[in-house]
Amino acid sequence: MHAALVVGNAKSGSRTREAGERLLAAFAPDQTAVIELADLGPALLGWGDPAVAAAVQTVQDTQLAVFASPTYKATYTGLLKLFLDQFAGSIGLQGVVGLPLMLSAAPIHTLAAEYTLKPVLAELGATPAPALHLIDRSFEDDGVLEAWAERWVPVLSKLWA
Repeated sequence: MHAALVVGNAKSGSRTREAGERLLAAFAPDQTAVIELADLGPALLGWGDPAVAAAVQTVQDTQLAVFASPTYKATYTGLLKLFLDQFAGSIGLQGVVGLPLMLSAAPIHTLAAEYTLKPVLAELGATPAPALHLIDRSFEDDGVLEAWAERWVPVLSKLWA
């Protein structure tokens, strides 16, 4: 299985990326591409940039894509929105299982990934996976990611078996 991690944090090498990598490891993909949107920067503001087009194609060529973002003003980052805008209408993510992952500082944002990011992935044609919310300061130790993986990895893996 080919997978991609799209990191919507404005800082490369963030805890958002770490959480996404840990989540993808539970799926044990054959190949994983990591796209740090911070590295694409201003190229996301226009259309036709070769690096952005390559990143879009990389995601479209996977079976599973984790879209990871910190919570910013109760939703995903503008950086991730700019990237998602590069996908063509309701078929841009067709054939891809889109897994929304968001990190926040407090449990008050638990449903942000489910209510803000997941609908956008579905609108772009992805098969939406159950969203995962993690507390950014405790996800390494709190067991939430592991419990989610135990519940959902076997179910989602059947989509590309």
